[in-house]
Amino acid sequence: MIVRSRAPLRLGLAGGGTDVSPFSEQHGGFVMNVTIDKFAYATLDEPSAGQAEFHALDAGSVQSVEPRHVDTAPGPQQLMRGVYLRVCDQLLGGERPPLRVRAHSDAPPGSGLGSSSTMVVALVTAFNEYFGLALGEYEIAQLAYEIERKDLGLAGGRQDQYAAAFGGFNFMEFYAADRVIVNPLRIKEWVWNELEASLVLYFTGVSRASAKIIDEQSRNIREGRTDSLDAMHRLKQEAVQMKEALLRGDLARFASVMQSGWQAKKQTASSIANPMIDELEALAFANGAHAAKVSGAGGGGFMMFVCDPAERVRLVRALSGAGGSIYDTHFTPHGAASWKIG
Repeated sequence: MIVRSRAPLRLGLAGGGTDVSPFSEQHGGFVMNVTIDKFAYATLDEPSAGQAEFHALDAGSVQSVEPRHVDTAPGPQQLMRGVYLRVCDQLLGGERPPLRVRAHSDAPPGSGLGSSSTMVVALVTAFNEYFGLALGEYEIAQLAYEIERKDLGLAGGRQDQYAAAFGGFNFMEFYAADRVIVNPLRIKEWVWNELEASLVLYFTGVSRASAKIIDEQSRNIREGRTDSLDAMHRLKQEAVQMKEALLRGDLARFASVMQSGWQAKKQTASSIANPMIDELEALAFANGAHAAKVSGAGGGGFMMFVCDPAERVRLVRALSGAGGSIYDTHFTPHGAASWKIG
């Protein structure tokens, strides 16, 4: 039997960072995001020998070990091994069957599209299908969060896991004791289409280590730095304003909230912006952009720009000459999915 799965990557529209500890536990976090038609993929089947095989296809790296020797050491296969161990030890009663796990993503690590967390969701979804675990979206997202953040000790929030599991436009609430509420939004078709036509997604060509930025944000909150804490509260409220703008079809307000949210985001950690990002932002505004922000933690990866659709060609031409890449993308309403072959 072969099982395949895929989970969508996401764009963080507003509130990113308020889903990270300790802010979310102390104050509650609000995030507005949307999934796009770029995915993380996983395939499970039986290996030719009685080993556990982990194929990191993006890195061109293969690891084959006896199931009882699988560990969580860092490396290209770490996410795959982490999912294998958690599922086997917690949900299969300690049984570690021989299994071949293969995975790849449409976006590189450090892209700001939640690629690592989305990969974990794709893997959990594949294991869920392969072993008939009957996990729902909340359970898949929570399990993926625990594997990445607790089992593997990788820094970050939890919006990515829930976005990948549910799909579509979602307003998310994060509270203490792992309490999460996902509110899917019913976006009017014309708003959906207009926003797709207005959005330009640009890869800077520079991947960044989000953990360092997230660690700085968390440290600023723990130390009670007023400027960072105030910025976090603004980000939280701007997620609410973003939700209202989308539901009302007020795209001018959407752009305004995105831009003010980006200004607040830069106050939460010193490494979120840099001269390259500042130059790209200035270039975009000189060529028709109404709003700009980095998707994800900041520092590099993907940037989003909002413009009048009639100005899109001019903006794309200007950005294309800046050394990065334009990604043609569309929103997707569907979350993680899996299917069997044979």
